[in-house]
Amino acid sequence: MTRRLWHIITGILVPAWLFLALVVVIVHRFLPVAPWLMVHLLLLGAVSSAVLIWSQHFADTLLRHPAPGGRVSLGWRLAAHTVGAMLVITGMIGGWWPIVLSGGILVGANALAHATILAVQSRGALPSRFAPLVRYYVAAGACLAIGVTLGVLMARMDDSEDSYARLFIGHIGLNLLGWVGLTVIGTVALLWPTILHVRVADGTRAAARWTLPLFLAGLAVLGLGCLLGERLLVGLGVLAYLAGLARVLADILRYGRVAPAVTFAGWSIGSALAWFTLCTAGFGLLVSTASSWTVAADWIEQLILAFLVGFAAQVLLGALTYLLPVVLGGGPRVSKATSRELERGALFRVVVVNGGLVIYLLPVPSLVKVAVSLLVVATLASFLILMIRALKTNRVLRSSTDVVAPVSAPIPGAGPVHPRRTGSVVVAAGALLLAITIGVAMEPASLGVAGGLAITSVPTTGHTTTIDVAMAGMRFSPDSVSVPVGDTLVINLTNADDRVHNLVLDTGVTSGSVSPGTTAVVNAGVVGTAISGWCSIAGHKQLGMVFAIVVTGAAAAGTEQGGMDMSGGTGSGSGARAAPSAADDVDLMKKPAADFVARDARLTPASAETVHTLTLTATNVQTEVSPGVQQTLWTYNGTAPGPTLHGRVGDVFVITFVNGGTIDHSIDFHAGSLAPDRPMRTIMPGESLTYRFTASRSGIWLYHCSTMPMSAHIANGMFGAVIIDPPGLAPVSAEYVLVQSEFYLGAQGAEVDAARVATQQPDLLAFNGYANQYVDRPLIARVGDRVRVWVLDAGPNVGSSFHVVGGQFDSVFKEGDYLLRAGGSTGTGGAQVLDLAAAQGGFVELSFPESGHYSFVSHVMSDAEKGARGIFDVTP
Repeated sequence: MTRRLWHIITGILVPAWLFLALVVVIVHRFLPVAPWLMVHLLLLGAVSSAVLIWSQHFADTLLRHPAPGGRVSLGWRLAAHTVGAMLVITGMIGGWWPIVLSGGILVGANALAHATILAVQSRGALPSRFAPLVRYYVAAGACLAIGVTLGVLMARMDDSEDSYARLFIGHIGLNLLGWVGLTVIGTVALLWPTILHVRVADGTRAAARWTLPLFLAGLAVLGLGCLLGERLLVGLGVLAYLAGLARVLADILRYGRVAPAVTFAGWSIGSALAWFTLCTAGFGLLVSTASSWTVAADWIEQLILAFLVGFAAQVLLGALTYLLPVVLGGGPRVSKATSRELERGALFRVVVVNGGLVIYLLPVPSLVKVAVSLLVVATLASFLILMIRALKTNRVLRSSTDVVAPVSAPIPGAGPVHPRRTGSVVVAAGALLLAITIGVAMEPASLGVAGGLAITSVPTTGHTTTIDVAMAGMRFSPDSVSVPVGDTLVINLTNADDRVHNLVLDTGVTSGSVSPGTTAVVNAGVVGTAISGWCSIAGHKQLGMVFAIVVTGAAAAGTEQGGMDMSGGTGSGSGARAAPSAADDVDLMKKPAADFVARDARLTPASAETVHTLTLTATNVQTEVSPGVQQTLWTYNGTAPGPTLHGRVGDVFVITFVNGGTIDHSIDFHAGSLAPDRPMRTIMPGESLTYRFTASRSGIWLYHCSTMPMSAHIANGMFGAVIIDPPGLAPVSAEYVLVQSEFYLGAQGAEVDAARVATQQPDLLAFNGYANQYVDRPLIARVGDRVRVWVLDAGPNVGSSFHVVGGQFDSVFKEGDYLLRAGGSTGTGGAQVLDLAAAQGGFVELSFPESGHYSFVSHVMSDAEKGARGIFDVTP
């Protein structure tokens, strides 16, 4: 294999990982563990593969001594790392810890093998002033082995545990500061002056005797702090690491002053080093000052994006831009032409990526973040297109110059690159401004300025009253303000809460959605009479988010202010007048459409696995809940109720909860006993968490969204069942599960009417999410068959009294124990109902004596008449 072919093959590996990362970024809302996946495709995939390739390449160059095994050895290491990384990724997606373990062992062992080979290569080399830099690669390999071990252990743990947070911080520190950071530091000590075309000094501070030990001491103290549970030790370790980094940066800055960067490689790597320094300092500061390890882990999660895009992505693309033309070869003129392709739009790309990242990290509205992030991702992805162009140019020019071109002949497009700096910066700034504008256009209030039409018949004073209002704890503070009649009112509305809120005035003025930590300026117009306001996100008004504007100086009946009365709006929209309730369209005598398919009520047998993994994604789904009645439900995995989980006592459930909805959500499993602080926490759209619990007790258990107002979230579809079989449960001929729930109907196609939920007077009741669905699509049984029916009352308000008309229960199991078993002590006892309060559950068992149609109902008969009924179709 030729040197050039070898580099082409290894060069494809890194872009392949980058392409996979790009695909995941595009479709991440539809994937489990998407944030984890994006991070690891870049760091474990692209960056780590590049580290293996280029650390060996630079070691060969610095030591002038071949590595044991040569290219064949490196090829096996790359193959082992790639297979290991794919196993880790596959195991995490599927929730298969043994596969994660296998992949982690392979990646860690391969990192140690890589470090060992470099160490052996160093010992056999002649002395060199830059040979000590290879020790950075050896140390980096050891850091990866430890960091991967911590990651594998984390995959087995509940992220609510304090020990998980400590492992997470150690994992991040050793992988980013150790594996990637040490490799970059050891490389840029020589690569940076080479890119700048500056003569390398006789010695570098990176190669000095005490620099690497300073880095290693810092990483050791960091790891010790995580092990002992001392956050201040982590901060001290980072401080020592920064002291070593300062020594290296002194050389970097000195070279930069001599010859400032003029290429993409120089700008990108220089920017990456700046982000790396800031993120490292932030890492130590956040961990040291956090109130707990879990809080520190949450803060570090927010920092990973800057590490990922600002440092890792930019240093990778900058290095590839410089090194690809070198390894592809073809002579100076061909290399220049190849480099020119990779340098296209250089300054534009650097400004967009760094400017976009800064904007994203600022407390700007979510849709502005989305627009800017799409621009940044597209700009980073353009490197793949430029690389393809560069490879094609190199191939074509090598072929043409080898055949016909004289040595002195110029090559078209191979001239020097002279970027038009001012124009590039202006265009980049314009692109960022356009992205911000698009974000604002998608949500006009995202600029922080909102308003509406206020109609008034009072004379204006020409004076503006400005007030500051904060939203926190489901309250406006202050919740009432006084304004002189005729004044223009401007409200500086700040969301000091951890969830999205808004302000709607009954004049039609709205703030739009206000993200946590941001401020909107609401122009309420000229105030002529009292105005009412509220937060229109479902249930927030009912929890106390109401606001009043009181007019002073107005005659009792001498002023009048017109406008649209919006107080009926209870959805999560901007506060527009609600349409007539869908309850007006309820006709419980109406049959569903011919193609209607009822939810399968059969209970799938519990699998033999003792560890159950599942991803539950919160999504908004418009669905039919009764013939002709459409509602937009908040669901787990697209259905209400969500998927039924089935296991045995002692089984472990590992649930990845992803918020793919439009508002904050959470999840609470009654089947697990654990501290609720972390696993049941509310997360924002796009976020995810892992919920791990052990089923220690039998029964049918509710799971539901616990975000306030909880009643509205449950009523709008966020509930499901977990069935844990009691030990020794006898087999039956048929086993069904029925989850009773309530609907408080909003407008057709709209969300729940949260105000009606508070009345506890549902419009519909249903088994398994659709009123009367088993009347027209009956459940099946045979004469003499033993049938078990699991029943759960999801509420949120109304109890159930489950009864089968014409049937008698010989076994009744409620809330973890039998009320009646096989006819009781006499063998002839029976029961007629299973009575359940909201959130209670159990099962009944019965046999049908003859063929016919046996209705099952909630014997709270008005509820049965609202849809809580069905039929068993019993055949001979």
